[in-house]
Amino acid sequence: MENKFKFNWGAGVIMLVFSLLFFVLIGRFFYIAYTKHIENVDLKAYAEEKWTRHKTLDANRGTIFDRHGQAIAKDIPSYTVTATLDKKYPTHINDPAAAASKLAGVLDADEGTIEEALSKKKLFEVQVPGGRKISHSDKEKIEKMKIDGIDFRPETKRYYPNQTFAPYVIGYTNEQGENEISGAFGLEKTLDKYLKETNGSLSFKSDTKGVKLPDPGEKIKKPKNGSNVYLTLDEKIQMVLEQSMDKANKKYKPKKIIGIVADPKTGRILAMSNRPAFNPNKRNIKDFTNLAISDPYEPGSTMKIFTLAAAIQEGVYNGNETYKSGQYKIPHNRPISDHNKVGWGTITFNEGVQNSSNVLFSKLAREKLGYDRLLNYLKKFGLDRPTGIDLPNEKSGRILYNYEIEKLTTAFGQGTTVTPIQQIQAATAIANGGKMMKPYVIDKVVDPTDKKVLLQHKPEVAGRPISEKTSKEVRDILETVVTKGTGKPYQIKGYSVAGKTGTAQVVDKESGRYAHGWGQNVFSFMGMAPKDDPKLLVYVAVDRPHLKNNELGSYPVSDVFTTVMKNSLQYLNIEPEDEKETKRKISDSSIKIDDYSGEESAKAEDELKQKGMKVLTLGSGSQVISQQPSASSGLLPGERIILRTEGDVQMPDLTGWSLTDVLKFSKIMDIDASVKGSGFASKQSLKKGSVIKDKDYLTVEFEKPQMPSVNLSDESGGGTE
Repeated sequence: MENKFKFNWGAGVIMLVFSLLFFVLIGRFFYIAYTKHIENVDLKAYAEEKWTRHKTLDANRGTIFDRHGQAIAKDIPSYTVTATLDKKYPTHINDPAAAASKLAGVLDADEGTIEEALSKKKLFEVQVPGGRKISHSDKEKIEKMKIDGIDFRPETKRYYPNQTFAPYVIGYTNEQGENEISGAFGLEKTLDKYLKETNGSLSFKSDTKGVKLPDPGEKIKKPKNGSNVYLTLDEKIQMVLEQSMDKANKKYKPKKIIGIVADPKTGRILAMSNRPAFNPNKRNIKDFTNLAISDPYEPGSTMKIFTLAAAIQEGVYNGNETYKSGQYKIPHNRPISDHNKVGWGTITFNEGVQNSSNVLFSKLAREKLGYDRLLNYLKKFGLDRPTGIDLPNEKSGRILYNYEIEKLTTAFGQGTTVTPIQQIQAATAIANGGKMMKPYVIDKVVDPTDKKVLLQHKPEVAGRPISEKTSKEVRDILETVVTKGTGKPYQIKGYSVAGKTGTAQVVDKESGRYAHGWGQNVFSFMGMAPKDDPKLLVYVAVDRPHLKNNELGSYPVSDVFTTVMKNSLQYLNIEPEDEKETKRKISDSSIKIDDYSGEESAKAEDELKQKGMKVLTLGSGSQVISQQPSASSGLLPGERIILRTEGDVQMPDLTGWSLTDVLKFSKIMDIDASVKGSGFASKQSLKKGSVIKDKDYLTVEFEKPQMPSVNLSDESGGGTE
């Protein structure tokens, strides 16, 4: 039987198709191997990308320091809390409700919001609500909870360690993209080009598990930290200003408070703040106006300082000349009245200054100086233009000088508007021998790598509106305002203060007219001390405080001014004048102390006590390692000497200590300290007997043992004095 071959067409077609596919694949393989491209995709580059790992090398934004190198704005480590939800992963969130209950006690989010986020489906990982950029201490609290599935992503955040501290000067930052910070307000914004950092990068070849290959081909771009900014602000003086303003704000609930402390010799601004204020860490800001430089208003009688200076400079002021107070009549206008409406009868020009007589200053403007000469001096004092301070958004007031009534009211501070910083600049001429100093806040900007100074501001004379002789005469008269006149509440025991009160009327925005009622004014004081050689110039203004019937407008202003001025003078080691006199009398018997470093503490203590000194030894060691005051200091019997030995130091009881002694203690322990009030120490934040640790922060409250009685009857609660 013959076998016949039968061709299976179905199998043949299939074989043919597979053969064609095979040759296509082989052809495609050789094409790719030869060209190394797949439809414009560079396979070599694609492989490089797959093998290469990239890491960001974080840089830090520049730090902002005060004039002594204390950081007031800096980058600190932070952590963002994440939660793994994928149940296939070894550690994940097992019980969202329980985890949320624990986390809500630490994070800034409610329990329900956190639980909702931890209960999401089909997600591998989520960021926990309220867990963005938490502190290291909060991270440690969460770690102790031992919640499965919780992890932390390290980051950096901008931090302002003093909280509400010159916020309108320093400003704050915003985040742009992941871990990228840019200035958004204040100096953080205007100096952003200096402060801004540049992150670096690291790339290397690795296997699929991230392990470096033998030839990793590392490429490193180094990070560049931002430049550091040094300000003229003094942390201690600024803290005293902030605390005293907080106290007045809480007690009197005014619309606004403005405070500025300046060095009149240089124009350096040592402190500046407003109320309302905000905490840049929380950014709870409602108004973006820096009132100290951007809010022109009628200054009231502090303007009389400059009218007085002009009259003295022109030789038309005679302090012993008399005039009739009460009213000053001018043709075709309503008469000018003194703030008490009836005046004080016939009095001398000096008594008119002491009583803040509007009639006197109208007379000086119209009869003695003349309007043109007065305007010329107001311009010499810079009251017609911005100061040029190195802060953003400065505005200038406007000299209202069209009609005769406006020229008269300008002479005593009504109608014309100026800013607080304009008044500060003008007043430096009074305090600084006739030389008017331009105010500034930025000392220098320094590159942290090579220490190169990129920007530096130095004291700059803005004009010489009056002579040294005139400035001294003005200060002598302004001292009598404080000792005999409307400035009595601003006396500071031991220090001679020269200054001028102000009570300005406020225009009601709704009616367009001056507001009326008890306390419906801006109360202010411009003061300098010590009078003969002023080291500090302080301006405080309080807008419409809530006053009781028995309270005067000077109350909240003097609370701030006297606290700031006295504590700042003591902090700067400006001795009270009565103490200077006492020291001069016993200078021959002043005590010189030795350097006791390395000596037995018991022996040093005995020797000092024999010299009549109070001695406090800190530490558990037996040898002295440091002392305050230092060796060879000329001291008076009974002064406190602090010796420090090695070992732990227990916190002493500071009750009854003077500010000077508290500062000695903070210096020898190298801890930050802030003070509240004046007088002698009454409360302390660190408990007596507790062991002092690095980075401890000490707050000490001071109280006066007895408030002196002050006659305040010469200042009214409303109107323009």
